[in-house]
This record gives sequence, C-alpha cells and structure tokens, in this order.
Amino acid sequence: MANILLISLLPLSVLYLCIFYLRARSAHQRRLVLDSLSLPSSTKAFAFFHPYCNAGGGGERVLWTAIAYIQRTHPDLLCVVYTGDTSATKSSILEKIESRFSITLSPATLHFVFLTRRKLVEDSTYPHFTLIGQSLGSVGLALEALSLFVPDAYIDTMGYAFTLPLVRLLGIPAGAYVHYPTVSPPMIARAAAHPAKRVYYHAFMLLYALALRRARVLMVNSSWTKTHVDAVLAYPPFGGRWGVVRSRVVYPACDTREMARLPLTLGGRGRMVLSIAQFRPEKEHAKQVRALYVLLKEYPEYTEQGIRLVMIGGCRNAEDEARVEVLRKLARELSVEAHVEFVLNAPYPDMLAWLGRASVGLNTMLDEHFGINVVEFMAAGVIPIAHASGGPLEDIVVKFQGQPTGYHAKTPEEFASRIHEALTLSPEEDLAIRQRARTWAVQRFSEAEFEAAWEASEWWSKLLA
Repeated sequence: MANILLISLLPLSVLYLCIFYLRARSAHQRRLVLDSLSLPSSTKAFAFFHPYCNAGGGGERVLWTAIAYIQRTHPDLLCVVYTGDTSATKSSILEKIESRFSITLSPATLHFVFLTRRKLVEDSTYPHFTLIGQSLGSVGLALEALSLFVPDAYIDTMGYAFTLPLVRLLGIPAGAYVHYPTVSPPMIARAAAHPAKRVYYHAFMLLYALALRRARVLMVNSSWTKTHVDAVLAYPPFGGRWGVVRSRVVYPACDTREMARLPLTLGGRGRMVLSIAQFRPEKEHAKQVRALYVLLKEYPEYTEQGIRLVMIGGCRNAEDEARVEVLRKLARELSVEAHVEFVLNAPYPDMLAWLGRASVGLNTMLDEHFGINVVEFMAAGVIPIAHASGGPLEDIVVKFQGQPTGYHAKTPEEFASRIHEALTLSPEEDLAIRQRARTWAVQRFSEAEFEAAWEASEWWSKLLA
C-alpha cells in the first residue's frame, strides 16, 4: 500500500520540483534584469508571449500599441516580451517599431527575453499533424521562456493558447488576445469528407477549448473571431462548465490619425491598385495577380492608362521571399509583369506615401480574422475591395449611414469587376464613398478606441491585482 502511495505521489513530486526549479532560476534572472534597468525589486512584470515580435504585421501593431499604452498609464510596470527573434537586438527592434508603426517605446521599462527554440513552433518542423505539433511545441518554447523569466502576469498575443495551462500551473495569472482561432467548427465542417481528419480536428478542438478556458482575460480582435472562439469555449462536453471565461471584442489599433491626413480627392491618385499584407500563403496574393489579368483582358483600356498593382508586404524569412518569386513568375506567365510592382519591408513613411497615391485597395484573404490593412485603406481615402468573409465583411467594410463604404468579392473575376466599378465612379460618388469610409474607420478603429476597449477588458484587475 505504501509503495502504491509513493508511486502515485511521484509525478506530483517531480512537478513540484520542476516548478521550484523554474522559479528559483528565474528569480535570479529577474533580479539581474531589474538591476540592469535600475528598477526597484518590487516592480511588477507583465509578459507578452510573441515569438515573432519583429515581423512587422498587424498582430505586432496590436502588441506595440498595448505596450505603449501600458508604459503611458502604468509607468511603474515592466513589460517583458518573449521573442524568438535572436538575430535582432533590443535597439534594432525598437528602431523597426518606430519606422514601421511610428510608435515610440521607452527602453527603460521594456525587456526582451530572446528564445533560442522558436523552431518548436514553426510549421516546417511538423510536416504531419502540424496543428498539434505546433501547439505542443509552443509549450516547450514557453518552458524556455519561463526558465529565463517568470512574470507576475502573462498574456499570449500570437495564438499559442496551449501555453496558458502551463503558465497557470505555475500560479501566474494568464490572458490571451486571439487574432484567429487555431481550430473552429467551420474547419471541422470542411473536413466532413475525411473521417480521419474530422476525428483529428475534434480531438484537437477539445484540447484547444481546455487551454483557452485557462485564461482569466480573453480578448478577440473581431466579431468573426468572437463567434468562433465562443463556439470553441462552448464545445461539448463542456457547455457552460469547466471554468467559464467570456471573450470580449477589442478591435486592433489602427493608425487612422496619420492616414486621415492624406488627401481624399483623386488629384495625385492615379490608376493604382494597392495591396498591403505580409507575404504569407493565407493572404492569397496570387488571386490579386489573376484579378489584374482578368481586368486587363476584359477592359484593355487600362493597359493604355498604365494601371498598376503595387504589392507591399513584409518578408520574414527565406520562405516569404520564395513566395514573392512565385508571384513574380505568375505575373510573367500571365503577361502582366509590366503592371505589377513589389515593395518589400517598406518603412512606415513609404507605406503612407503609397497610400496617398492609390485609388483602390485589395484584400483577398478568405476569412481574414480582422483586416487592419482594410482599415488603413479606408482611413487613407483608398476605396477598399475585400474578400466577402471574416472581419472585412462583418466589421469593417459595412454600410455607414445607410450607404456603402467599399466593395466585397470572392473570385478573381469578381475582384476585377469591383476594381472596374470603383475606378469608373463619378467624381461625386467617388468622393462620397471615400469620405464615408474614412469617417467610419477613424470613428471605429482608432488607437483611442483600442485603448478604451483594452482597459475595459479589466486586464489590470484580473491579471495584476
């Protein structure tokens, strides 16, 4: 009997020793960090888990805007960012933040913990069972993070919900800002014809629901994301049990203030179609090239008018650069390369300049969770044409004062038709739709709105009280 009891207590003992080791090791690191920043030992640390913090996308704008807000409203708090960008330095990251987003952060209350095992969350590491592989890999990466620094509160801002149970196990309050649900009922429905895949998704969503329910604060970036996250939280057999957490929509921060200063009128805006998105597979850039091909085929007058498709986007690595080369090849094959221009890793002032010259903006991603680029188009006076799904359909390109603020499409043919429609509006109609779109974007998706919603989420009282 004694042996059975001893065996049953062994896992708990090992777990306790691991927790003790992590806290003891991190306590020393924490003292070194606080001393290096000349901060008192009583300083509370609020950590963000964002392994790709230097990517320069919309998710990163949310991260840096949140930290800027915390630094301004809680100057006695240390913000810690867990990142896998080991080739960067603190100063280079801060410089990129200011260049890309025009956000200035104080280095005095900001610390980066550089992680060496980011490969654990890269999709290329798991050619099979990628979702579960990356999710379990994120736990391993979080273990490395916590072995280097244990914070007073933790928030995942990149979608690694499986880290939440681990953090809570260490007694640390945890929250999440969800940009996109890792798995959702529509994904399972699309796998209906594949029984094995369907079982896999059901099992994964069960684990995902358990992980998300460990969050004390759960923010989501759009109505579309909220609908799907709430469906995950209510996934059978949980229903309303097992630690209820309510999601709250906190729209991402968009720099509508600077963009709203750009001129609305067509003067200076040529026959330019603009795309702003990181060169990732889900952004479906190829559809934009094909839409241009259809447009030039159906309306050859645009060839003489010198229409251009300018694709601005961040390239994070060699894989992204390879995707750009595939797009260049597609443009050549369709004989539209003379009308396509690629602008990679553009600094913020350059992006503003492009927005000031464009007439139409494209977003072709299916089920875009929010669509910061669409908001940027609208605030800048660029007529948006977005995929008829996700955040752009439900939250952004909606009617304002009973009138449209842009267009929706799904296929290359539909996008081409909408581009033609937008470019052939009368001067009065053109100015009116741009004005409505700008007013709506500035009113609904400003940094001030983000900060108010962030504060209303009660993150401070729930995570750091």
